Amino acid sequence: MGLFEKIFKRPIGNREPQGFFQTLTAYTPIFTSWGGQIYESELVRSAIHARATHISKLSVQLQGSAKPKLQTKLKTGPNEWQTWGQFLYRLSTILDVQNTAFIVPVQDYYGESSGMYPVLPSYCEIVEAGGEPWIRYQFQNGDHAAIEMKYCGIMTKFQYSDDFFGENNLALTPTMELINIQNQGIAEGVKSSATFRFMAKVGNFSKAEDLAKERKRFTRENLQGEGGVLLFPNTYTDIQQVKSTPFVIDADQMNAIKENVYNYFGVNAEVLQNKAYGDSWSAFYEGAIEPFAIQFSDVATKMFFTERERASGSFFMATANRLQYMSNTEKLNVSAQMADRGIMNRDEIREIWNLPPLPNGEGEAYTIRGEYYFVGKEKKGENEGNADQDGATVQDSSDANDDTTGQQTV
Repeated sequence: MGLFEKIFKRPIGNREPQGFFQTLTAYTPIFTSWGGQIYESELVRSAIHARATHISKLSVQLQGSAKPKLQTKLKTGPNEWQTWGQFLYRLSTILDVQNTAFIVPVQDYYGESSGMYPVLPSYCEIVEAGGEPWIRYQFQNGDHAAIEMKYCGIMTKFQYSDDFFGENNLALTPTMELINIQNQGIAEGVKSSATFRFMAKVGNFSKAEDLAKERKRFTRENLQGEGGVLLFPNTYTDIQQVKSTPFVIDADQMNAIKENVYNYFGVNAEVLQNKAYGDSWSAFYEGAIEPFAIQFSDVATKMFFTERERASGSFFMATANRLQYMSNTEKLNVSAQMADRGIMNRDEIREIWNLPPLPNGEGEAYTIRGEYYFVGKEKKGENEGNADQDGATVQDSSDANDDTTGQQTV
């Protein structure tokens, strides 16, 4: 039994497809793997890797009370073969290369979902069987599988002409051709610089046969030995070296090519070289990582929870602690300000500094500076008629006759 049998163990039954599922755009709902060659480019792979690396650090959480067994299993990982980081990294890579990523549920023999797995089919089509749309996959090894569409997840990019799948990467083809030509020019330039070529005039030869014999003699005596100094007879005149200057794209044009790739994948040089932090990283998060997190959360929620369960508050949520990417000065300022006002507890602040929570729940308490006090939260009977019972407001006690000093823990 292999991975295919482990994932697609759910029995399909004797249902036969009744044709393709009808779409609004009249496009045949078929996905064909395309664009894998772009992953062979060093620059493109670096851009995809940068996105996938940061996306792999997302924290996936399940909220709500529905399907407690599934929530318990998914706390440790999406399936028995991957961690959440590995799952998100591969899912992001597939989405960037193919613009369409498929997530299938891992089901037990009773038909209950126990996890999820990202698949990379070479061919996929949506067919109708028993009045329901099914997704039928075909993989490179020739295996086929089919699952009801409502149990599967489809993430897309650049979705326009197809109702279900994203577009291909043909728009990037001109840039990829320029990158390929540039790489070939550099390689040929290195080869040319390692060779020595010359030209000379040869006199006193009236027959072509004599010229051919002289060429062979010169090659035999100068170029087939162990190396040394070339010796030219007196019949050779106007001897000069032939120099070739390979064409290489200048720095400005190369930067323009890089910008095309950066714009296509939503990255920049700072992200690729791990120099982005603070506001720069926050902008990258909001433009590249957060849209992925939202789409994955919505797709996974719809896969595993029914409409009633979703309405009751059960959902997937992929989040990241953006405060960890601030500078140390900014972290210190946020930690102090948030702790003083009781907005963050010690465990939340320790997370900003990549520290573990305190044992025995000691870090769950909130500490508030003494010059701040709560109004509107008095118990019944205390200061009755003088306090607003709706919500709480933090007020600076310097405006009141409050001599409280130090800090208080609530």
